[in-house]
Parts: sequence; structure tokens; C-alpha cells
Amino acid sequence: MPDRFWSSEEYDERAHHLYNQGDFDGALEALKEGLALYPNAVDLYVGLGYARLAREEFAWARSAFERALVLDAEHEDAMVGMGEVLLRLGRREEGLRLFREVEALGYQDDIELMLTIGRALYREELFAEAREVFTRLAATRPDCADAVACVGYTLHRLGDAVDACRQLRRALRQDPDLHEARIYLGHILYDRRNWAGALREFERVPPAEHWDSLAVWRVLELREGDKGGEGDPSLEPWRRRLAELEAYDNDPVEELLAEVEARFSGEAPDRLRDHRQLELFGEGDGPELIQVRLPGGRVLRGGWYAVVRQLREEAGFSHEPMFVFMSRMAERWHEQYGVEVPSTDPEGFLRGAGAVGLLRLIDVRAEGEDPSP
Repeated sequence: MPDRFWSSEEYDERAHHLYNQGDFDGALEALKEGLALYPNAVDLYVGLGYARLAREEFAWARSAFERALVLDAEHEDAMVGMGEVLLRLGRREEGLRLFREVEALGYQDDIELMLTIGRALYREELFAEAREVFTRLAATRPDCADAVACVGYTLHRLGDAVDACRQLRRALRQDPDLHEARIYLGHILYDRRNWAGALREFERVPPAEHWDSLAVWRVLELREGDKGGEGDPSLEPWRRRLAELEAYDNDPVEELLAEVEARFSGEAPDRLRDHRQLELFGEGDGPELIQVRLPGGRVLRGGWYAVVRQLREEAGFSHEPMFVFMSRMAERWHEQYGVEVPSTDPEGFLRGAGAVGLLRLIDVRAEGEDPSP
């Protein structure tokens, strides 16, 4: 508790600060303290709702937003928060109706509010509805690069890669430092096999500003293929950043919690992971994460990247960039066996090949575990 009684506005500001830092527990405690003193402070209830929402405590979030709306039936932030909760609970029509009411109240040009609505729709995979919200915002606020970029994201998810690239480039002309949009554009170009364009966009974002390990991995792959040398010292900042992201992505506590949650929900733990976020571990001095047994009996060991590189050398294609090799093998396996194997990243490639019986992949996490079949 503070030395003196704060005003409700001070509690609200404190909670906002903690929330923006990602300290949802701290924000929740600040809001509870504030509400103990100011039980009719609508903004504190709204903050409480968003803190609960961030913690995925949907029933509690709904209760907080309902209380806020009792105090102020047209509180725009409470209406948007309630709409998002309803979407999360599967009550889409009610959520959409609340969003429409907010726009009807005259908030259609409120950047933060409309971005919040659009992103809530996007998270629930209502891409057409999200595109409409972002498009209206971009039309009324053409200076908002975030809104233009979001139009691009939704267009891509709706299958229109050409217009998505156009919108993302438009957003980047307005704000060249919109790193998320630039990285997204790089991925689209990479998937369209515009290697030079993809590398250009990825490298325009400083390594320290990258939070997507797949993008960093793709920089290393494209530069390796372009320069022809893995020992290029100019790549060292990218290698360090990849190692940092891998360490962050593979927090053992987070993995344990994800497994526990998956078991209780009946969901396969592997589905909780984003396979675009690679788990690559150095070139032999890092943890030995996997072992792969080839049809002839030979065993390859190392991280996802290292194993695919060994497989490339075994096949006699060490001169090729990794992404070209994976694409070549996927096409060959499709022609020979009629199977589909992903070829966009090492983990997906190996897991896909293992799933159709082209090799045997064994996760080795416990020291001394017997790798034999």
C-alpha cells in the first residue's frame, strides 16, 4: 500500500504502467487496492477487466466489464473489452454487436479503440470482419501506419498476398521503423521465393529488434547462400540474436506449464507450440536436442538446423542453401512417394518427414536416454 491514499486516477495510471510492462499480476493487485478505496471507479473496473482478460480469466473479466457498464452504460473501453470477452467465449454475434455500437457512438476514428477491436477480431480468426474495421480506420485516419499494416496482415490471411504486400509497403513508407510490418513483409516475400527481397526487408530491422526466431534463421540461411560462407563474421550479431531468442523460447518452466495445461485441456502438447518459432541450438556445442535415424541406420544428432545440415551433406548437396535443399527433398519425396513434407523450416521439415515414415525422429531431453529404436 502507498504511504498516502492515492486517487483513483493514480491507481489507474499505476496499473496501466504495470500492464504495459507485462506485469499483469502487479496490475491486478494495484486495481484491487484501488477498488477497495473507490468501489465506484469505472476506469478501475475497466482496467480490472483487461488485466483479467490478459490472464485469460474470461469469467472474471466479464464480471469486471459488466460492473463497469452498470456504472457507465456507454463507456467505450468497457464495451470493447466486453465485446472481446464475448468473442473469446464463443458468443460472436453479441461481441460483434457491441463493436458496432462503439462505432455508432462516434469512435470510428479513435485509433487505439479501433485497433483494439480489429485485433480482437483478428485473434479470433474473423479476418474479413477485421479487415473491414482496419480498412475503415485507414480511410478515416490515413496517417495511421499501424492501421494500414493491419489491413495488410488481414489481406494475407485472406489469401491475397499481392495486395497484402502493397499495403505493408504503404505502411512502411509512412513509418519505416514499423518493424513488425517489415518482418511480416519479409516472410511473405520469402514464401513467394523472392529471396533477395525477403533478405532486404529482414536486414532492415536491427538484430536486437527481431523477436521472431524464424526471421533471424532466414537471414542466416539467405546470407549463407548468398555469401557462401558460414564463418562470415558479419553474421555474428544474427547468430547471437538467434541464440538469445532460442533461450527465451525454450524456457523449461514455460514448457512444463504448457504441458500441464495441455493435459488438463485434453489438447496435444505439440499443438501449443508455434512451429514457426525454431528451436535451433548452435553447431555442436549446444544441447543435443534430437536424434534422427535414417533408413540405412545412420544416426544424425544435434539441433534442428544442425541435423538438416548433416542430412544435406549426406545427400551430397552441401553447396546448396538450406531452404533450397529442403524444397528439393520435399519435391522429390512427393514425386516418389506421393507424400507432402513442409519445407519452410528445419523443424517442420524433419517432423513432416518423420510423420510419413521417411526417417525416425527421437526427442532426446533426458541425459543418458537410450537413442536406439
